[in-house]
Amino acid sequence: MSRAPAVEVEHLAKRFGNTVAVDDVSLRIQQGETLGILGINGSGKSTTVEMIAGLRPPDSGHVRVLGLDPRRDRGAVRQVLGVQLQDAELHSALTVAELIGLYRSFYPDPRSAQELLDLVELEDKRDTRFERLSGGQQQRLSVALALAGKPRVVILDELTTGLDPASRRRMWRTLDRLRDDGVTIILVSHTMEEVERLCDHIVLLEAGRVLASATPAELVARAGTSTLDEAFVQLTGHDLEVAE
Repeated sequence: MSRAPAVEVEHLAKRFGNTVAVDDVSLRIQQGETLGILGINGSGKSTTVEMIAGLRPPDSGHVRVLGLDPRRDRGAVRQVLGVQLQDAELHSALTVAELIGLYRSFYPDPRSAQELLDLVELEDKRDTRFERLSGGQQQRLSVALALAGKPRVVILDELTTGLDPASRRRMWRTLDRLRDDGVTIILVSHTMEEVERLCDHIVLLEAGRVLASATPAELVARAGTSTLDEAFVQLTGHDLEVAE
């Protein structure tokens, strides 16, 4: 008997004035699966994951995370869902260790501080203030904070934007560890190499709607191309630079 999906989204919609940001999006993400959400800027990626996280109310449709409503069951959802969004605002004067200690205090049974430092390879920066970390180190710390409560589902929005290749590979190793632990991951990205490397399934959004939903290999086959980069261009009609 198959397990219930980790995340279920049905007919989700959101408007901002006259602009339709998300238009009838439905998704099912299985437990332990890594889903990549692709699309050009303005395609509805971030708005969709913000509604999944309960950070923004939908105009219509519904979301369930491990059977919970992110808006109605907000307290319970916080215990099972970790979220890392773009440009996270953290207290710049606190050290890495202090920020990890603060976030661990939000949960009854958090990961140990040492485990979090090891997961994102920041042990040598534990006494460094947030403002003195590099951009890549700040991103890795944001992921550690999202993982503090041992979430079973994690949303990562543009995880490696602006990171150098070495920092990007470190983040990929962290995600490999999460996948090995059975964590369900929703990864918003414009980096085709990253999506192809990490994701079991891809949802391609265009103007707030689902343009395609398939494995990376299926998308390439559907587009009749040899790479995911080429498939993205073929299916959306946009150059890759538009997604960055």
